[in-house]
Amino acid sequence: MSAYKTLKEEVYEANMEIPKQKLAIYTFGNVSGIDRQAGIVAIKPSGIPYDELKPEDIVLVDLDNKLVEGGMRPSSDTKTHTLLYRHFGHIGGICHTHSTYAVAWAQAMRELPNLGTTHADHLVASVPVTEVMSDEMIQGDYEHETGNQILNVFRDQNLSPEEVEMVLVACHGPFTWGKTPAKAVYNATVLEEIAKMGYLTLTINPDTPRIKQSLIDKHFFRKHGKDAYYGQGC
Repeated sequence: MSAYKTLKEEVYEANMEIPKQKLAIYTFGNVSGIDRQAGIVAIKPSGIPYDELKPEDIVLVDLDNKLVEGGMRPSSDTKTHTLLYRHFGHIGGICHTHSTYAVAWAQAMRELPNLGTTHADHLVASVPVTEVMSDEMIQGDYEHETGNQILNVFRDQNLSPEEVEMVLVACHGPFTWGKTPAKAVYNATVLEEIAKMGYLTLTINPDTPRIKQSLIDKHFFRKHGKDAYYGQGC
């Protein structure tokens, strides 16, 4: 029995949420989780349909992308995941999907502006979009460079990955993260919903302004922080 059975089961369950939430079809997308103490990442194997995936199929690698356990190749996006784990030390799970509306924003190479209170409930900022990758980066270590593109936009825009747990990779699609694999998928689901709302809003009125700061603050901080009053508390 694997020493990381619980981690593998947690990552398996998170991966199964991708088709359940209609965030991807067939083999598209992947979720990973990390055991920080051991430096071990569990991730979906490459190219395995969700309806065939089993907990024991989840592949284990270390933070240098070396195979630790598993009979299949890990996701082709593994190097992106491990780079983010190395630089975003607080996160415990990462999700990458090809959800329709989030991908549309990524393909349009546009950040997702904060237009309303649903968006503001979850983050105060726009969802950033990376720069388009150079030919040199594409022809080099592509998945590693995808991670670098994410790091670059957070650095250039002075964004906190603890406050903004999602990003659009230009011409590609969304990556989200959180304290657990399940939270990473939750954030991917939220991102898809606000991406759809944003698209519809700007289709109805292309001149829609961004939501005013007072509404952002009200909706975000009533759910987050020491003075939050949304929900039932602890």
